[in-house]
Amino acid sequence: MPAKALMFQGTGSDVGKSLIVAGLCRAYHRRGLRVLPFKPQNMSNNAAVTADGGEIGRAQALQARACKVPASRHMNPVLLKPQSEVGAQVVVQGRVWGNAKARDYQALKPQLMPYVLESFAHLRSGADLVLVEGAGSAAEVNLRANDIANMGFARAADVPVVLIGDIDRGGVIAQIVGTRVVLDSLDLPLVGGFIVNRFRGDPSLFADGMQWIADKSQWPALGLVPHFADAVRLPPEDAFGLGREPVAARSHGGRRVIAVPMLAHIANFDDFDPLRLEADVELVMVRPGSALPVADLIILPGSKATLADLAHLRDQKWHIDLLAHHRRGGKILGICAGFQMLGRALADPDGMESHHAHMEGLGLLDVTTTLSAHKNLREVEGRSLVEDAPFRGYEMHIGETAGPDCAHAFLQFGDGRLDGAISTDGLVRGTYVHGLFNQDAQRAALLGWIGATASQLSYDDGVDAVLDALADHLEAHVDLDRLLTLAR
Repeated sequence: MPAKALMFQGTGSDVGKSLIVAGLCRAYHRRGLRVLPFKPQNMSNNAAVTADGGEIGRAQALQARACKVPASRHMNPVLLKPQSEVGAQVVVQGRVWGNAKARDYQALKPQLMPYVLESFAHLRSGADLVLVEGAGSAAEVNLRANDIANMGFARAADVPVVLIGDIDRGGVIAQIVGTRVVLDSLDLPLVGGFIVNRFRGDPSLFADGMQWIADKSQWPALGLVPHFADAVRLPPEDAFGLGREPVAARSHGGRRVIAVPMLAHIANFDDFDPLRLEADVELVMVRPGSALPVADLIILPGSKATLADLAHLRDQKWHIDLLAHHRRGGKILGICAGFQMLGRALADPDGMESHHAHMEGLGLLDVTTTLSAHKNLREVEGRSLVEDAPFRGYEMHIGETAGPDCAHAFLQFGDGRLDGAISTDGLVRGTYVHGLFNQDAQRAALLGWIGATASQLSYDDGVDAVLDALADHLEAHVDLDRLLTLAR
């Protein structure tokens, strides 16, 4: 018998849909149900490699973890990864479909709906409950005709909907009641209730507000969820809100400083979350318009548009700061696209990312990179060759890198393959592997390289503890029994 399903849509972007679905995944898993997450369409450069060899949005990978199941490419069948000159990369059921500009993508959606419904049916056949997350706002009526992410999917798959509003940004009454006003009359019967998220203060002060929304919308109130402060300890879905603090306001207190420039197309930035939690580290996400600070380590992050972000880095004059940092004996690490940028040159002969066939790199590693159509997607494990520390992670990149410094590899995989490069002076390292610092031993090795002391925290155990606390939080403030009765 197919699983029951329930969809969570938002009144807007960043209202907490991903977090609530993750918490409900863990809560219902603890009740003994086989729960699976699903998001028809996602837009994010923060992606994860799945056990079945595809890629999906990072939020769905976290939700799979909350369910204690391996992530599958069917959990997010359409993933849009914004690039620059060539539009967004379209990933369908875990594999690159092609590139599309925004207007072209709207016309493409009807071709993608069959894949969305196929993946949903695949998950539904192996679960008791599928929790579906919408994208953006349910009220985007200008996009309703070809919608595959919100009400278009809900109606096609006959999945009931719970609407989530965010009181923290203000205007939550208008958010929810206004959504009812603009929804198509055939979509309205799908909505079974609403949740107000991120409340701060005494909940009794908003009791009248909850009742007012229920009266005006004619939808039942299903929960008033207080702000969950530990959400910052979970991997983020997108770059919204990263690096809001000005660098000048930082007080390092004797800690080792690790600086990460916020590239315009920064990707897989959850690589740095474990470093943020280290007591002996000050992680500084450097916004455009700010100089790179004096630091013990500068990390060039992943990017969805390597050549465009290399140009962006130069526009920000960060290359000047980076080269000065190196002359002072500062250490540098490049991850994925950041590794490619550190080389002598990058070539894009087939126009995979850009109209530029060739671009000079930063010249800090004696390597060159050629971009190609093939995309490496795999989970990997092995040991670092300098510190002999174990690691697990994943590759997600196009392009091959070669050159003399690759003879001084950074990592060795379990199958014997080598990865990355180390400069002859030992100050610069590059790797294609994401997720290195989730591993406690590998994070300790990196911190030892810059003279910092790692804490005793277990990052993975900490994520699971936060998911359990989030499940407790939702059990206390949302009517989970009623949600199950709404699911069908």
